Amino acid sequence: MRAQARNNAWANHRLLGFCAGLSQAEFEQERTGFFPSLRATLNHILIIDHFYVDALEGGTLGPAAWADREPCRDVASLQAAQAAVDRRLIAWCEALREKDLGRIIEVQRGHRVQRERTDRLLLHLFQHQIHHRGQAHAMLGRAAPQLDEFYCWGEAHLRAPEFAALGWSEDDLWAERR
Repeated sequence: MRAQARNNAWANHRLLGFCAGLSQAEFEQERTGFFPSLRATLNHILIIDHFYVDALEGGTLGPAAWADREPCRDVASLQAAQAAVDRRLIAWCEALREKDLGRIIEVQRGHRVQRERTDRLLLHLFQHQIHHRGQAHAMLGRAAPQLDEFYCWGEAHLRAPEFAALGWSEDDLWAERR
């Protein structure tokens, strides 16, 4: 889960870094997808991350997470907000132990509380991210950055500059936790 949380943040870093080179008009441009623009799609990822990370941390934010469907109007503010929630998820996963994977997380759903196992909730969160990043990737066409990078041992040097920009190293990723 630690590696997956970092891979998630790495993909967000790449995608939003690419989007930083777009004009505001291109960022807001109507496109074909589940959401009508890159801005809407990437804000959706952000607000749902807030929703689930809050639940993982024991919070009660619930549906208030999406009261504003597009809290970030430009790429720069979206990059900062996404990086912050990605750091929270990484920290949460860093503290996670094998025995915690079956622990029940309470997710505030408005009129009800959903109780779900930690491992299943994390699986859903990561899959949600992948799904919508894929939609954003399709909106960008052939120019889009590769988001399905591998953690192959022999390719560590290729990701080292991006990891450094994120404040990580290979050791952070693979260090054994007790």
